[in-house]
Amino acid sequence: MSAIIPTPLTEAHWPAVRAIYEAGLATGHATFETQAPTWAAWTAAHLPHSRLVALDEAGQVLGWAALSPVSGRCVYGGVAEVSVYVAAAARGQGVGRQLLAALITESEQNGIWTLQAGIFPENTASAQLHAAAGFRTVGRRERIGQLRGVWRDTVLLERRSTTVGLENAGLALATSPS
Repeated sequence: MSAIIPTPLTEAHWPAVRAIYEAGLATGHATFETQAPTWAAWTAAHLPHSRLVALDEAGQVLGWAALSPVSGRCVYGGVAEVSVYVAAAARGQGVGRQLLAALITESEQNGIWTLQAGIFPENTASAQLHAAAGFRTVGRRERIGQLRGVWRDTVLLERRSTTVGLENAGLALATSPS
């Protein structure tokens, strides 16, 4: 596949984004959600920045990525949860890798210092994608939630920025009592 250019996700992309999301839901290994939301609900649940689609040469949406806040508390303002979905026909062609790389760059440009992902252990492709992008496994959250009445585990992964949040690290060390 030729390189895709990640493009800001807008409401005009929503029908294709929703279809890709629904295909992910159908696998039973992408999310605890059981149905795709409306555009209004989706946009309210995601950060206003770092929303991307991958388009092919014809303008068809091949995948999407976005960030959700992990908490409303101000101390977690630089921590976000990653969502990356790729259309079935485009999987294994680097779309997810390119989207996640662009999402990381854009997140850092917007002050995000930690990205996290909760992935079902069965979703090995997603776990490998995140690991290749510098995410590390923090741990396994056993029986963290139910999907259609079945308890499921998730593996929690995170990626710390190497640039955001470091501007005061030296000051903190310099002012710490010995």
